[in-house]
Amino acid sequence: MIKISKMPSANGKISVAPSILSADLWQLGRDVLAVQKAGADWLHVDIMDGHFVPNLSFGPSVVSSLKGKTDLPLDVHLMVENPMLFIEPFAKVGADLLTVHIEAKDEIVDALKLIKSFGVKTGLSIKPDTDPELIAPLTDLLDLVLVMTVYPGFGGQAFLPGSEDQIKRVRQIITASGKTIWLEVDGGINAQTAPRAIQAGADALVAGSAIFKAADPVLALNQIRQAAPDI
Repeated sequence: MIKISKMPSANGKISVAPSILSADLWQLGRDVLAVQKAGADWLHVDIMDGHFVPNLSFGPSVVSSLKGKTDLPLDVHLMVENPMLFIEPFAKVGADLLTVHIEAKDEIVDALKLIKSFGVKTGLSIKPDTDPELIAPLTDLLDLVLVMTVYPGFGGQAFLPGSEDQIKRVRQIITASGKTIWLEVDGGINAQTAPRAIQAGADALVAGSAIFKAADPVLALNQIRQAAPDI
């Protein structure tokens, strides 16, 4: 399971979660082991249903194939219209954390409780134009909040202007809750944008294209992590 009992301090380690959406699927095992060796903290797995977002990605079989082959916790992001249909299949094949979108059609409280019933960590994601205040009543059920800094559905997008304000507000909500909740940021993260996300309050950064599309993915991952002390 993802260990989140101790939140990093302001000067502590920032977690980096490479997103396999941008990996070379022909060489997925090679790419995953490379980022694991490079010091990745989690492995981010984007699940898309073609309805909530206009794209399709992976199914439970991919998570099943990763489980046990990598030491990295599997951070599964459900970009789906009806998460209640997806939670059990992904929980049973080894997801360590399941994140659902507050904008999904299903009742979010029910979805979060279902995730917890499988002993899996719970995450809640918001799109760039979603009011962060919607998170506040749900913090008792959360282990992580994922702030999207692009509109979900496709990799390789640029970090949206004004995203820092969204991250800061979520950080304020988490702090006010008094709970131990990770703040993860996903979208356009690279060595240039990572310090902006961290300064705004992020604990964990998802990076896909910036790592897996780089000429040297190991170097790219390390550059993102090393950007943290520069803020």
